[in-house]
Amino acid sequence: MEDHEIVQRNIALQREWYGEPLGDRVRRLVAAFDVSQASLSEVLGISAPMLSQVMSGRRAKIGNPLVLARLIMLERKVLTPGVAAGSKSALKAALEDVRTARPRVGRDSLPVGEGQDDQAVLAGLREVAEDEGLLRAAERLDADYPALADLLRRAGKSG
Repeated sequence: MEDHEIVQRNIALQREWYGEPLGDRVRRLVAAFDVSQASLSEVLGISAPMLSQVMSGRRAKIGNPLVLARLIMLERKVLTPGVAAGSKSALKAALEDVRTARPRVGRDSLPVGEGQDDQAVLAGLREVAEDEGLLRAAERLDADYPALADLLRRAGKSG
């Protein structure tokens, strides 16, 4: 199999396993937290070369479940008010919180359930929009931003 075929296969597997290519997810975090890819790799607990290989599709998966759990934690922190507003102190605190996190990861679970951060975000969304508007926004974002659409849907359904 040629290199480009391997990369295409790995990216297709990432879409299947993670919902989208990991490169897209990681690039959004690099932009949201205004950090380098190397700095982000330290926060996640994966070597910079390995993160680069996963992002480019030269590798299909993140082998360490703790790294995946931290990636998900960081994605959720993007939605917290301080981080979303770009507060330097909130960005730094979120990165440090994830860096030092030791999430429990079992065979059947990742730490992706609603936590205090989610509750604050859901409450904030409900303050600025009505249920119907949140649900319409979720429909519009679903194809490109499924995790954000899910959050909007949860805010709209349980308001």
